[in-house]
Amino acid sequence: MDLNERGFVSLIGFGVLQLCVLASANVVFQVEHKFAGQKWCLNALKSHDANRHRRFLAAAVEFPLGGDSRPTAAALYFTKVQIGSPPKDFYVQVDTGSDLLWVNCIECDNCPKTSDLGIPLRLYDPKDSSSAKTVGCDNEFCKSTFTGQSDVCKVGMLCAYSVKYGDGSSTAGYFVNDIVKIAQVSGNLQTTFMSGNIVLGCGAKQSGQLGSSDQALDGILGFGQSNTSLLSQLSSAKKVKKMFSHCLDGKGGGGIFSIGEVVQPKINTTPLVDDQTHYNIELKSIDVNGEDIKLPTSILEFVKKQTVIVDSGTTLAYFPDEVYDKLMEKIMAAQPDKKPHVVEKMFKCYKYSGNIDDGFPVVNLHFANSLSMKVIPHQYFFQIEEDEWCIGFQNSNLKEKSGEELTLLGDLVLSDKLVTYDLENQVIGWTDYDCQLMAIRVWTELVYPNLSNKLNNKADRTTDSPLDGFVEQKN
Repeated sequence: MDLNERGFVSLIGFGVLQLCVLASANVVFQVEHKFAGQKWCLNALKSHDANRHRRFLAAAVEFPLGGDSRPTAAALYFTKVQIGSPPKDFYVQVDTGSDLLWVNCIECDNCPKTSDLGIPLRLYDPKDSSSAKTVGCDNEFCKSTFTGQSDVCKVGMLCAYSVKYGDGSSTAGYFVNDIVKIAQVSGNLQTTFMSGNIVLGCGAKQSGQLGSSDQALDGILGFGQSNTSLLSQLSSAKKVKKMFSHCLDGKGGGGIFSIGEVVQPKINTTPLVDDQTHYNIELKSIDVNGEDIKLPTSILEFVKKQTVIVDSGTTLAYFPDEVYDKLMEKIMAAQPDKKPHVVEKMFKCYKYSGNIDDGFPVVNLHFANSLSMKVIPHQYFFQIEEDEWCIGFQNSNLKEKSGEELTLLGDLVLSDKLVTYDLENQVIGWTDYDCQLMAIRVWTELVYPNLSNKLNNKADRTTDSPLDGFVEQKN
């Protein structure tokens, strides 16, 4: 079919994330980290973040485009979902920055055929799925999503979409309603499967790096707040609560995502800032080992008003220039006899052979509603050689249209924390957690459920499972 014969829904793409479903319990599943198992490449990290920021800030910030923009490099995590009847596997980029779920379709122009991630790629064919139905312009989903001229999308036409990214790449196609199937871990740690009808994008045209084999995947799964997201659709169907969580493994990479309520452990929260596209929260103050950062009055006022974007798809943490300078001054004061060297013209690095947590200070970020984030040294340093560590804090150089600089907290400081996004109550919160142990447990449940039968019985266990209390049992 010719895309020109379809009514178009124009969307702005920002990022990506992962899916879970809940009927009688949370759906918990494992994600893989793009850089897991690889030696830290500083150029790759900085390039990844720069390209991602071009994508999700393009609609909201004055940020010049240019450089080596790669949209596929903007996905830090990916996972597998099943779509259609019979169900077929698709690998999708996962993240918190965008809304739409879309996969490459059989009629796709310029779709990648191979991926250097070592995963098989597949083209989705609605005709091969007995449960697939195209979405017309008279469909309620299309009516609520379409913002163009009324004569563009008419009764009898397919409801089409066009996603444009800040780096100039784009994807276009049409909407299809089909079954999405995901593994589910119930409250008694039994593995089952849940299915839900979801309106997703069938990608027919790709431009830019979305057609490249470089880190290619089958599509994108957005976990944003709009009504087009998978989470919102499942919530509207009363299948899940509009809540999700992630626990990212800072040791081995990867981790888990879950849809549903976290019952245990207890998590303190801070309000989400109203009317923001991304997950923004209000930063009140910063201290280093209990000593507040002393800033000029103008900067103090700026910080008190500053909202922070929490983004698991960004690698590092980014601060306004003057905040960054004061932070680095405090951190480097802990080792006055050691002079940092600069790697790749941007990273301050140390030759350090001891325990990095013993040699540098703890950084505490304080948010509205008395919620704090404790960032210990190994969560803001990353190791590039056996005895060489680099600081993962950067100056942002990102400005809103108002002229204020942005603060972003990425994967490095979010690791080893259970982070929950409660969209029903418009709050976000976190607590320290052993995400590696949780990921191992979930992997065992999903891949080898028969091997873990004894673990499913608490009486046969010598220790509690990291999933105990994490999922909510429904009657």
